Amino acid sequence: MKRSRRVRFLMFLPFGLAFLALVGWVVMSLWNWLMPALFGLPAIGYWQAWGILILSKILFGAFHGGHGGNWRHRMMERWDRMTPEEREKFRQALDSRLCPVPPPANPHPNA
Repeated sequence: MKRSRRVRFLMFLPFGLAFLALVGWVVMSLWNWLMPALFGLPAIGYWQAWGILILSKILFGAFHGGHGGNWRHRMMERWDRMTPEEREKFRQALDSRLCPVPPPANPHPNA
């Protein structure tokens, strides 16, 4: 049983390494195709592309296998547990962050 696992691992190892190499190449190619033309940024190399991938993992927490989609479910559960007063307070706090300037008293003065 152990021998077959080792053989299977050794058989799929080249495919895994090829996939990782392809991911780095795709990031590098996309960067070199888009960023210089759109933003005037310099072209990057293969290892710099891997650096960007790792930095994005650190900053944004990507590549975690779909566990991040759970935030909406958690937020809905939290919303369901709130009282109507807490919901209104939450809405007001959200409005003050998204729209800090109050709307004018009469938006249509000529009407």
